[in-house]
Amino acid sequence: MSKIDYSKISVIILAAGKGTRMKSNLPKVLHPVAGLPILYRTLTQIKSLGVKDVRVVVGHGQKLVEPLVNNFRAKVCIQKELNGTAGAVMSADLNSAQDNIIILNGDHPFIRAKELDDLIKKHINQNSEFSVITSVVKYPGDRGRMLYFENKPKAIIEAKDASIETLKIKEVNTGMYITKLNLLKKFLPKLTTHANSKELYFTEVLSLAVESDCKVSFLKASNDLAFGVNSQEDLAIATGMAFKNKNKILMSKGVVILNPKTTFIEELVEVGPGTVIYPGAHLKGKTAIGCFCVLEPNVFINSSCVENSVQIKMGSYIESSVLKEKAVVGPYAHLRPESHIGKSAKIGNFVETKKAIIGDGVKASHLSYLGDVTIGANTNIGCGVVTCNYTLNKTKEKTIIGSNVFVGSNTQLIAPVELKNKSCTAAGSVINKDVPEKALAVARAKQINKENFKKD
Repeated sequence: MSKIDYSKISVIILAAGKGTRMKSNLPKVLHPVAGLPILYRTLTQIKSLGVKDVRVVVGHGQKLVEPLVNNFRAKVCIQKELNGTAGAVMSADLNSAQDNIIILNGDHPFIRAKELDDLIKKHINQNSEFSVITSVVKYPGDRGRMLYFENKPKAIIEAKDASIETLKIKEVNTGMYITKLNLLKKFLPKLTTHANSKELYFTEVLSLAVESDCKVSFLKASNDLAFGVNSQEDLAIATGMAFKNKNKILMSKGVVILNPKTTFIEELVEVGPGTVIYPGAHLKGKTAIGCFCVLEPNVFINSSCVENSVQIKMGSYIESSVLKEKAVVGPYAHLRPESHIGKSAKIGNFVETKKAIIGDGVKASHLSYLGDVTIGANTNIGCGVVTCNYTLNKTKEKTIIGSNVFVGSNTQLIAPVELKNKSCTAAGSVINKDVPEKALAVARAKQINKENFKKD
């Protein structure tokens, strides 16, 4: 069939529930799965289809959910009384909705545009007025079972009301639907509140539609799309599924992941082909890794840019930083935000950087703190060098080190201070004055040897 005009479809996302089983103050739909809130994932997929009219029904945690909804230019609809799924749909301002409506759950992290598009096409091809999105699962649990009569959809039977035979049915309701607006306007007012729960159940719309001989369909979807998050255990399962899917995609593009089960790469991360990732790696945020890099075991990289042929050794921790081509970091290095490591530079074991611009070919091989500093090309930073950037006035001052400088071991640089090109500092010096070009700075107490100091 021809391409669907999604500008003529309204999407209603139900995101008002309390999520009590999560045992969390954060609304369920805002819990992250592989770095992205569940609702963010769904809105991204819906918007990619070209849907203009997206309505998110909010209730519990409204003020926390609204900013995310607004970022997608979707409409916030408030369910003032949390009175069930039908009540949530009624809260979506149906009078202004399009003639065709898709109803989705806000706690399903694997709603994907292509699968949803296929389901909508089936709905249209079958001339359906009301379609229930279902899934065949191995363990149906407490989910509603799909009941047929003479191969035609008949009803959704809730697990608590089901007979032993009905409980054997593996096809379950996902809680998502495709429907005509006029059908909702006709049947929603006829729903009655359940005595025990005091809620309006949207599933009863199906029964009313069948009784009225409306064209009804059950559309089978994947287990992924059907997976909803209702507990911390579900969230962990969903996160594992997302990591697995991400790793499969990257490996299909030429990334070498030695042990996918222990490699954790979030959704927005990009990795170039030929890069080798060892077990225990955590790649988060908007991290971009180039081609032919090596990430050794247990590296942690968050929102950083790593260019081609970079080696990050075991146990290194990198945040909001840039590593240029052929840089080497670690083992056990800590690059704090705004660190910029130049081409072929080396940041060795137990070196910490922060707001540091490290030039091409610089070597800081071990046991140094380099904060609020600019270092020129091909400079050597000895063991134990510290930029003392925090003053008594509680301000951060800057250290400037030129190119081809030799900073001796255990040098303390009291900012603000500048070491000009080709200058040197003697080991153990405390430098609080600028060092001229090509000069050697020695700033340490004179050695005194006291003869016969130790008595027999």
